[in-house]
Amino acid sequence: MLVVSNTSPLSNLAIIARLDLLREQFGAVTIPPGVRTELDRFHNAEAKALLERAIQADWLRVVPLLGAVPDDFALSLDSGEAEALALAFETKAALVLLDESAARLKAHQLGIAFTGVLGILRRARISGRIPSLKAEILRLRTDARFFVAAPLEKRLLSSVGEA
Repeated sequence: MLVVSNTSPLSNLAIIARLDLLREQFGAVTIPPGVRTELDRFHNAEAKALLERAIQADWLRVVPLLGAVPDDFALSLDSGEAEALALAFETKAALVLLDESAARLKAHQLGIAFTGVLGILRRARISGRIPSLKAEILRLRTDARFFVAAPLEKRLLSSVGEA
């Protein structure tokens, strides 16, 4: 299954030391050069090292775009999101990893399936790979400053029996 990622799911999972969940769930993840550039600018040294090891191990793969990023992507999304969606569309990816609502809306409009860091963690909880989704959400909030709306958190926790 071809999976393309934007920066946010990668960086947030790396911050909480759960980047390995992507490799376990998808085998390999593809990123466009713009996402690689954003990851290179990342300031969290430990997370950056995890990301670099994933690239060196070749399960996080940088793949160039064949064409230009469509103007409507570039105007409405940041560069990493725009490139990730363009690459997902070009390669007919089965899934694109996105956390931002504008990018998710565009993926929906294009008919591209998507999930984000919370979906990855939910899958890991269901498979028994992590013992507590609630604990991982707390780590995201605390360590990565990741926002999770209370109603969404409640639905997610309920869906894995942690309500």
